[in-house]
Amino acid sequence: MNEYFANFSKRCILSLVGCAIALAAIGCTGIEKAPPRPRSARVDKSKFKIDAPQVMRGTVASQAILDGYRPVVVHGYGVIVGLNGTGSRDLPPDVRSYMIQECTRNGVGQESSGYGQVSPERFLDSMDTAVVIVEALIPPGASEGTHFDVRVIAHPLTSTTSLEGGRLYTADLRPALGRRFPPTGSRQASAIARARGDIFINPFAEPGATSRDTIERRGGRILDGGILTKDINLKLRLATPNHAAVSYMQQAINTRFPQEHNQRKKTAHGESDESIEINVPPSYHDSTEEFIQLLMHTSIRQVRPESIAGTIKRHLLAHPSTAIAASWRWQAIGPRALPVIQDLYDYPEELPRLAALRAAARLNDPYAAPHLIDMAEKGSGDVRLQAMALLADMGSNPLIDRTLHKLLNDEDVEIRLAAYEGLLNRGGRFIDRISVDGKFTIDVIASDKPMLYVTQIGRPRLAVFGPDLKISQPIFASAWSNRFIVKDLDDETLEVYYRSPNSQKGSITKASPNLYEFLFFLGHTSTVTDPRPGLGFSYGEAMGLIHQIWRQGYLKADFKAEQDRILAAIMRQRRDISEDLRPEFVDRNAEGNQSPLQENQPDDVSELQLLDPVTLGQEIDQHVPRKPRTPK
Repeated sequence: MNEYFANFSKRCILSLVGCAIALAAIGCTGIEKAPPRPRSARVDKSKFKIDAPQVMRGTVASQAILDGYRPVVVHGYGVIVGLNGTGSRDLPPDVRSYMIQECTRNGVGQESSGYGQVSPERFLDSMDTAVVIVEALIPPGASEGTHFDVRVIAHPLTSTTSLEGGRLYTADLRPALGRRFPPTGSRQASAIARARGDIFINPFAEPGATSRDTIERRGGRILDGGILTKDINLKLRLATPNHAAVSYMQQAINTRFPQEHNQRKKTAHGESDESIEINVPPSYHDSTEEFIQLLMHTSIRQVRPESIAGTIKRHLLAHPSTAIAASWRWQAIGPRALPVIQDLYDYPEELPRLAALRAAARLNDPYAAPHLIDMAEKGSGDVRLQAMALLADMGSNPLIDRTLHKLLNDEDVEIRLAAYEGLLNRGGRFIDRISVDGKFTIDVIASDKPMLYVTQIGRPRLAVFGPDLKISQPIFASAWSNRFIVKDLDDETLEVYYRSPNSQKGSITKASPNLYEFLFFLGHTSTVTDPRPGLGFSYGEAMGLIHQIWRQGYLKADFKAEQDRILAAIMRQRRDISEDLRPEFVDRNAEGNQSPLQENQPDDVSELQLLDPVTLGQEIDQHVPRKPRTPK
């Protein structure tokens, strides 16, 4: 019995010890703790490290990254109307079903839409309509109401032969989210933009193609045809969450970019200890990329700016490769940096000199103008173009205007084009502008070097270098399978024959051989209030005809076209978009809404969406102008 109690006592003691250990593990309060939450397998994006170079120390970019800074690729399906029997009725079943719903939603079958006598099914079955894929690239941080160019291409599984002369019926555009083809399911990302307008068909053929028509008519673009219907938000995300850091950063940004009179919210608004909402000021709505650069290069400590500018200067002279960052930092500091950098305007080394002059031009320092003018006139190669671009950004200065006007006669074609764009950016002095029924404009430039320059981006525009430039005579030129013929009657008059595609009978009209008058004649529609003769062609049709006349040797001048940059930019964004999908754009039902075309499409078919005639080659050189900046 004693042995039994001894063993029992030992068991009790061991049990008490076990209980004591368990209680200690729970805690002295005796309150049961909740089981730990399972850890998410997702990467915690709130934790990251920024390794800023020395020249960027103390800036917004040294402590935060910017969400939403990438351009947004948007796309959607749309319908081209007004074709001359070159459309198609064949469509994949899922796309057809989706487009019937969209046509119904957009008023097809209703009198108010102009298509009240036809059902959506008959509307899509017409050979005068074509379903197209519409896509565009929206600038980072763009605000509601921003206009942009749009690309369209006939659906690759249809038999549409041409979009020429057509017009895009209003189409909704949604974030692409890495997809090549727009989805057709009921649940999609929200529409953030719309597109509509006349199709501009690239009128330029492949190099060396002089005996056959090589124009790609299944694709085109709508210049300035898209409009953003929802702001693209920007947010700063701090690497190390800290309320004090957010407060300092918010104050620095609002000091550098104070709230403007038509700005609804302050530029920076702290949301938490790691996030700051950024609102682009109205004066930067047309230049959001510039605003973002200035924002990220802004100093967080807004004290002793001259000292900061001096530190940047010393670092630049020791490390010239940091010239671009140094220039942006001076621009972000503002005019108080100018006295520090003025002695660099004639610095012997090119990189520090250009960094200082770039900042000075953006800050409109008149002392920089003579140095930039000297570089524009006597520099070499790309340095001249850089100097001219900087001069174009500066404020009112007659000396700059006269310099750019003189460079309109330069031997280098690129210099002449840069001079024209610079003058246009500065208000259009020395340029006569003619509007053609609001469809496109003709700029007439006084120059001894004859040239015709056409735009393919933004507002449709032609530039005629030489007010006396004429179509050569004698002439007999034809286009569009002889539906358009031009020949000369005498030295001052051309005879133009034109027959529309749906007509059996043509008309004959007289026109001037002067190039800008002839271009006006092509685009103008005669009315009671303006009875001047004209054929009423679209911008793309007028460009196609004048290009045919030039190819046939009846226009003795250079023919230049602005480079189309939409395709290249969209393709670049497609490579990156899947790496960092924005949460507000994510398609919540992506897997369930893919069409058969998306799932099992061969590469050679899916790539057709990205096919652009411009990339196939042009007979003409290309020029990339700078977009005019809105004065700050």
